[in-house]
Amino acid sequence: MAGHEDTVEVDWDEAIPDLITDSSSEASTSIRSTVFQYEYRHGRRYHSKFAGNYHFPNDEAEQDRLDMVHHMYYRVLNDRLFLAPIDLDGKRILDIGTGTGAWAIELGDEYPTAAEIVGNDLSPIQPDWVPPNTRFYVDDVEKDWLESQKYDFIHCRYMAGSIRDWPRLIRQCYENLEPGGYLELQEATNTLYAEDGTLPPDCYTVTMLDALKEACLRIGQTMDPAPHMRGWVEDAGFTLVDESRFKLPLGTWPKDTRLKECGSFNRMNFIEGVDAFTASLLPDILGWQKVEVMILNAGVRKEIMANTMHAMSDFLVIVAQKPVE
Repeated sequence: MAGHEDTVEVDWDEAIPDLITDSSSEASTSIRSTVFQYEYRHGRRYHSKFAGNYHFPNDEAEQDRLDMVHHMYYRVLNDRLFLAPIDLDGKRILDIGTGTGAWAIELGDEYPTAAEIVGNDLSPIQPDWVPPNTRFYVDDVEKDWLESQKYDFIHCRYMAGSIRDWPRLIRQCYENLEPGGYLELQEATNTLYAEDGTLPPDCYTVTMLDALKEACLRIGQTMDPAPHMRGWVEDAGFTLVDESRFKLPLGTWPKDTRLKECGSFNRMNFIEGVDAFTASLLPDILGWQKVEVMILNAGVRKEIMANTMHAMSDFLVIVAQKPVE
């Protein structure tokens, strides 16, 4: 662990709770025996079929991409992990859908005086050695939360296409925050635009994003939650809601050094990630043939490598505070 001399090893036998099954199940199933039973399909590895409804891979290639996306968002926010105006000294923090745990681990390194940083995810793909104040556990955040202690700060990022009921999830965040605590949602809009007319509306990249959004709508898990986040947090009862918007280029065309770097990461994100994006959703949900998916993915990679489309999306950050009782 860079930046920390003292680390602790995660004991997954203790960190993995029992899976709470619905009442129709004949017998409860322990995550300890199922969470490592990965599914292999479309040439990729996916999380256990017993946990949640996530349609993207969790193999090493995907983990590398997620770590790159984490760094891209860090640079988009001008080298900040969060925007909430909170002092983390002695605070409890939750990272929803932590993925590889990169955000939580960096936060633990940067804020060693934080009382506890907890990351949850459907897959146990986080590293074994973490900062002393950081831990991970396997859980489906869309089930009822059984938290014994409230949090001071809840962070949720890059969960597009993963959540069935966003308003309910945000209400659970509200209920499990201390009065005065903060919720921060970070999400990119999945609608590309170009300010100079260089993005053809029928290009492969736009077609791919439209297909993903259609597939996610069919399974009730929107691929574009960002435009609705502010309304959801306001409806949940949060006050002092602040929305920040950052440009996220797709390609190395920007003249600004930082935006060029972010665009370079995003370019690689699409080139290396297009197979992960489409592998399950397009054939399993939309019924595409394998050759159709391959042609689309090849077209996306060719367009983005050409670097002639000055495409971008918006990266939205919603910071909301629970009223102080």
